[in-house]
Amino acid sequence: FSCTGRKGGHKGRARQYTSPEEIDAQLQAEKQKAREEEEQEEGGEGATGDPKKEKKSLDSDESDEDDEDYQQKRKGVEGLIDIENPNRVVQTTKKVTQLDLDGPKELSRREREEIEKQKAKERYMKMHLAGKTEQAKADLARLAIIRKQREEAARKKEEERKAKDEAAMAGRRLQSLSLNK
Repeated sequence: FSCTGRKGGHKGRARQYTSPEEIDAQLQAEKQKAREEEEQEEGGEGATGDPKKEKKSLDSDESDEDDEDYQQKRKGVEGLIDIENPNRVVQTTKKVTQLDLDGPKELSRREREEIEKQKAKERYMKMHLAGKTEQAKADLARLAIIRKQREEAARKKEEERKAKDEAAMAGRRLQSLSLNK
């Protein structure tokens, strides 16, 4: 037991490394499967018919090799070790023609909730203006009461003004009668 602070392998098992030949064989098998799938998608015409399609498949093989050369020119040890991490997302560049701008966009949860809030607010305002919500009914009842109170106050003012006018007229008549005597 050493004091270097290093722990042993997983549960005491020896580590197993894949040889480069096995990796190459696996890559070739995957490429072969991809070619077969492409031929099946094309309807099986690639093997029997057009030599143009066969040329395209050969060209795609050359472009695959170019991609491998590009990947091997990595920094440091990355070029020596081929890492297969399923969690690593490789950024792929898309051409402008491949972009799907017309397709439905995925909204985040916050954006969806914000849109739902706005729609609910609009629906409530429409119902409120139509007088169908509880608050609108209460507001309309209050307005009706206020209108009645204002009408009564206006009637009382009118009566008071008429009473003052009559009193003033009666006072003038008395003065004119007293002047005539």
